[in-house]
Amino acid sequence: MSSKTKKHNETAVNNFYEKADILRVAGKYKEAVSNYLNAILIDRENAENYLGLAVCYKHLKQYSKAIKFLYMALELKDDSYEIFFELGICHLLAGSPCGAIKNLIRAIQINPDNPEAILQLAIAHELCEEYDLALMIYQKLIENSSGFIKAYEHKSTLLMKLNKYEEASKVLHSILKLNPDYYKAYAGIGICLDKLGKQSDAQRYYRKFLSEKPFSNQAEFIKNRLDKLKENKHFTRHLTLCR
Repeated sequence: MSSKTKKHNETAVNNFYEKADILRVAGKYKEAVSNYLNAILIDRENAENYLGLAVCYKHLKQYSKAIKFLYMALELKDDSYEIFFELGICHLLAGSPCGAIKNLIRAIQINPDNPEAILQLAIAHELCEEYDLALMIYQKLIENSSGFIKAYEHKSTLLMKLNKYEEASKVLHSILKLNPDYYKAYAGIGICLDKLGKQSDAQRYYRKFLSEKPFSNQAEFIKNRLDKLKENKHFTRHLTLCR
């Protein structure tokens, strides 16, 4: 191949790659796929093109294709945090959390300071029903990244799933210390108190949640639960008066 042809090919690859990246960032994934593929047809040794292509397929929910091209990217660049992280995410999205774990662990080994990969690792263990391990990772993440609210949120959700409402309530209160406007925590605390039989306190947190987010997805459930608690309170009072 002449130097002139080589330079022409490099220019074409860069043009396709740059256009593909712009389209991907704009959310035009199908158009981006075509440009990444054109770049790969000219140069099959560029890991970034495979990575970009895989990310597009991920957003298009074609997870098997995304995983395939991520492994091809990995053959060219085996020390990339982003490739291992995306592999972990795609395995999770494809319904294979146990397959995600080894890739997320490798991503964390490459970049131990990124809390998102650690969070996804905990989620993968949770989906594999390794609850104690997931809780341990969530807690370590909270200790090492105290402002990372998503770790608190996932830990409290898992604790509630395990019927550990007292512990979940404490975690949710920790969220409110970090961000008093985090309205989901009010709903969560209300549910925990409700499950613990502390209806009066539960109603207080339910009302706080509704005052902040009266039209959220959870609002209808919270309103119905408040109405039910009020009915129970009136019924109990009526029984007391009748005695």
